[in-house]
Parts: sequence; structure tokens; C-alpha cells
Amino acid sequence: MNFFRPRQRILVGLPATVFLITVAGCSSADDTATAAVPRPDTEVTELCRNLDEALPRKVAGLSRDDPEPPSALTAGWGGPAIILRCGVVRPPKMLEPDVAEGRDADAVAGGVNGVDWLQEKRDGGGYRFTTAGRLAYVEVTVSEGPDSAAVLVDLASAVKKAIPEGIAD
Repeated sequence: MNFFRPRQRILVGLPATVFLITVAGCSSADDTATAAVPRPDTEVTELCRNLDEALPRKVAGLSRDDPEPPSALTAGWGGPAIILRCGVVRPPKMLEPDVAEGRDADAVAGGVNGVDWLQEKRDGGGYRFTTAGRLAYVEVTVSEGPDSAAVLVDLASAVKKAIPEGIAD
């Protein structure tokens, strides 16, 4: 008679089961987006908080779904589809003459409903838009799914209300 085999299987099976439960408990099945939180000065932070209060509940038909970690300087819609970060640093492309004169294929300057934006193609697809001519830089990344024009139209009113025109540092 072999009395030790069932016990060995139980002892080997128990750690494997505990491991699988631990791994399953640590993984996430949702599509929670993450975004680096900018660290602007006090004045810009206050403008960004005002923007957060003025932002719409829906953008391009997608419901608000803020990224992690929670912050008044970041917002999102549709999980990772649309991410807004307020108080970012000026993008280097914003100062390049080729962009201003329309000679850069990867970046374009333009306006939507009274808000000027720098549009840059993202390597992984989609676009990054950054406000220009405002006292704080607001960056909006849009994946390939949502209509970029609809995103900018939906955000324009809040940006105009919360971020005054001017030159940011």
C-alpha cells in the first residue's frame, strides 16, 4: 500500500492553488487608464482645478472615466480613449517655425471654437493636442477610436471658461 501519494498531491496542489488565487486577485480585468499628473506652479494648478469643475460629463459621446491616480489635473472619457492633463509643460514643437508655417507633417497648429491647439501624431496611433495662447497648457490625447474634432469641440467651452488667454510659461 502506498499511503503517501494522495498527501503529496494535496501538498503540491495547495501551493499552486494559493498562487493562482493570489495572481487572479492582483490582476485587473478593467481598462482603467493611468496618466502622469503634471506638477505646475500654484497659479496654474488653480486654473486647472477650475477647468476640472467646468469639464463636460461626456466628450465625443463617451462618459467621464478619470484615470488613476485621481487628480484635479487629469480627466478622462471612455477609459483610455481620451485623456486630458492640465498644467503640462510647453511641447517643444510649439516653438518650431515649420509647425507654425504648416511644413511639419507630424504637427499642425489650428483652432477649434475659439481655442488654439497644436496637433501632434502619436507613435502608437491617435493624436495629442495641446492648447496654445492660454495661461496654462492643456494636453488632450485621443486614441484612434473617437472623432478628434468632436473631442475638441466638446472641450472648447470648458477651456475658454477656465483657462484665460495669454502666454503660459
